[in-house]
Amino acid sequence: MSPDYPFDDASTARAVIHEDGTLTGWSEGARHLLGYDPAEVLGRPAAALLADGGVRLPGAGEDRWSGTLALRHRDGHRVSIWVLVHRRPPGNGDPVTWLAVAPLGGGYPPPEDDELVRVALTQSPCATMIFDDRLRLRGVNDAMAALIALPSARIRGLRAADMGARPQNAELEAYMRRVLATGEQQVMHTYLQAAGEERAHAWLALIAPLTDASGQVNGVCVTAHDFTEHFLARERLQLVNEASVRIGSTLDVTRTAQELAEVCVPALADFVSVDLLDPQEYGGETDGPLTAPVRLRRAAHHSVNPGAPEAVVEPGRVDTYPDVSPQATSLIAGRTVVTEVPSGDLDTWGHWDERRVRRVKEFGIHSSMSVPLQARGTTLGVVVFSRFRRPEPFSPDDVLLAEEVTARAAVCIDNARRYSRERETALALQRSLLPRTLPRTAAVDAASRYLPAARAGVGGDWFDVIPLSGMRVAMVVGDVVGRGIQASATMGRLRTAVRTLADIDLAPDELLTHLDDLVVRLSEEAGGEGSPGEMGATCLYAVYDPVSRRCSLARAGHPPPLLLPPKGTPRPVDLPAGPPLGTGGLPFESADLEVAEGSVLAFYTNGLTESRRRDAHAGHRMLCEALAADSDSLDETCDRILHALLPQGGASDDVALLLARTRGLPASQVATWDIPADPALVAPIRKQVVEQLERWRLTEASFTAELVVSELVTNAIRYGARPIRLRLIHDATTLICEVSDTSHTAPHLRRAKTWDEGGRGLLLVAQLTQRWGSRHTAEGKTIWAELSLFGEE
Repeated sequence: MSPDYPFDDASTARAVIHEDGTLTGWSEGARHLLGYDPAEVLGRPAAALLADGGVRLPGAGEDRWSGTLALRHRDGHRVSIWVLVHRRPPGNGDPVTWLAVAPLGGGYPPPEDDELVRVALTQSPCATMIFDDRLRLRGVNDAMAALIALPSARIRGLRAADMGARPQNAELEAYMRRVLATGEQQVMHTYLQAAGEERAHAWLALIAPLTDASGQVNGVCVTAHDFTEHFLARERLQLVNEASVRIGSTLDVTRTAQELAEVCVPALADFVSVDLLDPQEYGGETDGPLTAPVRLRRAAHHSVNPGAPEAVVEPGRVDTYPDVSPQATSLIAGRTVVTEVPSGDLDTWGHWDERRVRRVKEFGIHSSMSVPLQARGTTLGVVVFSRFRRPEPFSPDDVLLAEEVTARAAVCIDNARRYSRERETALALQRSLLPRTLPRTAAVDAASRYLPAARAGVGGDWFDVIPLSGMRVAMVVGDVVGRGIQASATMGRLRTAVRTLADIDLAPDELLTHLDDLVVRLSEEAGGEGSPGEMGATCLYAVYDPVSRRCSLARAGHPPPLLLPPKGTPRPVDLPAGPPLGTGGLPFESADLEVAEGSVLAFYTNGLTESRRRDAHAGHRMLCEALAADSDSLDETCDRILHALLPQGGASDDVALLLARTRGLPASQVATWDIPADPALVAPIRKQVVEQLERWRLTEASFTAELVVSELVTNAIRYGARPIRLRLIHDATTLICEVSDTSHTAPHLRRAKTWDEGGRGLLLVAQLTQRWGSRHTAEGKTIWAELSLFGEE
């Protein structure tokens, strides 16, 4: 016995009997019952204690016996008592022993007078048993007595370990000790076969403390709930979820078929075979109804037995199935066929293929289920599920589950067949929609890479660099849900929409809000008969200002960018995640950060960091390590990152990577004036602008700049709101004039009539400048105009 086993408990008689029939354990309760000290009985035959013949142990195949025995007391009188005997498994090379227990009552009141038992049993709607604070059984209800198949009147005073040697009994005691120690309810899950049941059930035991009026725990209530159906439903849901994740990892027909077979064994069947219509005869598709015999090529199979000895056909081999076969019947009927074996069909099968009949008999295959592989109205083949280790036949729920998983796999297989043709078309469309080269800007140096998936359909990953007013630049990267031509087309529409929205200088969070509305509308348009289509995307949008050296960013379900300072280590930008595009109605948040000149911002899609070989955290760590070894060439850095993170065979998903090294515009190239709201001061302001251009050695732009500044400042004084500010910015090729005020009313270009006194100012600005526009700010608006230096205006 273990050191903590209660052999000093006088309320229960316990004796341990060796397999040779001698006594090896004697408790204090046994001494009280029969009067013998341990030294008088240990090592002697247990049969010597019986008043009426030899000891009765369980027979072969039995692990437990109970009944009333007549025992001989030390003083000679007979003692009749109910005894429970069960086998105790050996441990660490010890021999098999038997534990005999007999509850002595311990002065317990009868159940009908025991308040603790009465309250618990009357309030419990399920199988219940009550233990006291010493973990001795005080009572059970009829449901629990039937469950454990022991008389409730006989087992009072026993512990859980006394009533059986199953590991679950010891586990139950451990849970009850925890309840007594903490006063907190515990939950125990187990899977076992109840007495008289043919199959194991899933059980949930609620172990709750029983307290007195003062809150002291003085007992434990155990209630058992059969949640087998819930357990099986959860297993089915888990199988469907696993199938959606594992099946279709590549666009290889054979691999997809193998994944289908592996997912379903042993969760649904003991042996699964996947046979496809022979492409040489059917071309992979059937234009009309199938007729027997049917030629099928074995694509894959999988078994609970290593090497799949049940298989009659090897992968890659073609076999012919006559009309009597379940495979042909299922394919021709276009529905699932469940066959119970053995049956009269075995004789019919014997004429078709004696090998199959021998395998059925050899492995005891008793049930099979043939499910046609169908996708998009095309029959591709058949999947056969067989059981021989699991005793129960296929149920209607199993049929629904098999059809669900098979339908998912059929789509993946059909996708693989269509993959080559669609991939080339989608790649051509993708390349035409992505930028061929990145624009040269004063704000950033940029480099990019795009790689389509190596073995999957082309996706909708995209990126862009968009020059904005005020020398600013927008950087965007996104990922459209889905693959193929549709995803590429959606990507092109989103890229065009982002460029259009960027032209009106929306803040990143506002731009994503408009883009989200667009994706919702596209999803509605993609649907049919009033149902919305499935469409979504992720996006990251950032605006960098080289004058203030600040970057404003917002993202819609996209991975955050990495920031590599000039003399630092890469780190992710702390940025609210935001919902993916297409969710509709949820807000986006932007973040502003100061970026040192020479910092590198890395934008990417999740195809770069995530793969089936590693998790996202490992990929993110590898990306940081590759980016940390930054070089002067961003192109070299791009190549190094792709080489470090992507396998030699290519990525399993599209990859878009955009690196941008920030520049800062020196303060000497920016001039700012606060403008009083007095039209009479416009002339002195023009003079100051001319003088500033002379200091910048840009006198060739003075005439045009003077006219533009005059018009913009005059409009701001007349129609804007104070304070008013003028700013000039220039680089090697561009001069920018900006006038800001606190009014949110934007100007509109219009053509003045012959006798109108005004309305020609903005038209003049538009004709004299390379481009012009307005943008809203938190304080109001800014009107800007760009003049080309050293070129035609």
